[in-house]
Amino acid sequence: MAKIRREDTVLVIKGKERGKTGVVRQVVPRQRRVIVTGVNIVKRHMRPRADRPGGIIEREAPIHVSNVMVICKSCSKPTRVGFRFRDGGGKVRFCHQCDQPLD
Repeated sequence: MAKIRREDTVLVIKGKERGKTGVVRQVVPRQRRVIVTGVNIVKRHMRPRADRPGGIIEREAPIHVSNVMVICKSCSKPTRVGFRFRDGGGKVRFCHQCDQPLD
């Protein structure tokens, strides 16, 4: 189970984008990176193809998961994520700040 999932709101804590928040659009588990909407925008010079025109395209680049923190929905603070086991045998993430489940 991953600590950061798609649709989580995260805060960037390191790098040139420090202090920005956004929603996780995609998680790349093999590289331990996440793509956050509106954060870490880079410009790519794309050659024209048959299906699209060329030009300079802006898009989000991946950020390492160690550089972001999940923002808790109940206490609205950036927090570390912990895990607990439910009585039924399932696993759930919880906020270390307010002790509430994140899921």
